[in-house]
Amino acid sequence: MQRAERRVVLEEARNQLRERLAQSTAGPELLEDVCHILERSVPWYDWVGIYLVDGDELVLAAWRGPAATEHVRIPIGQGICGAAAREGQTIIVPDVREDPRYLQCFLSTRSEIVVPILRDRRVLGEIDIDSDRLAAFDQDDRELLEWLAAQLAERFPQPTAGTP
Repeated sequence: MQRAERRVVLEEARNQLRERLAQSTAGPELLEDVCHILERSVPWYDWVGIYLVDGDELVLAAWRGPAATEHVRIPIGQGICGAAAREGQTIIVPDVREDPRYLQCFLSTRSEIVVPILRDRRVLGEIDIDSDRLAAFDQDDRELLEWLAAQLAERFPQPTAGTP
């Protein structure tokens, strides 16, 4: 797929997400719908999950893909998801077989992008996407998902004292 075609796909996904975000402020249904929109509308997004921070762990709150992951709780700092939460930075891994941090969920996964959901520099959760394609994610994916993460952060309840 050419870059221009990819951009059209991602812009259509953004429009669908905008429409859904306008309907609700928060809740588990919103997270489920976001996962559904991303997985259904972007062909190279094979598994989409949203994790929320609970103490010193990430807890899977919503997902969409061909199968469930066994990684429903991930300690912050462990794996690519845990590293993104610890660093508060987006991580793109072009080939998960080359990254020792990768926690294998599916044999078919070849690349991954993890985008923290941040508010006031605090990690509230993250968007985790796996692809069966090598080097599936680029700057356009990053921009869409960081935009989405900012939108979700605005809709989350204020973190309580003591949360990371």
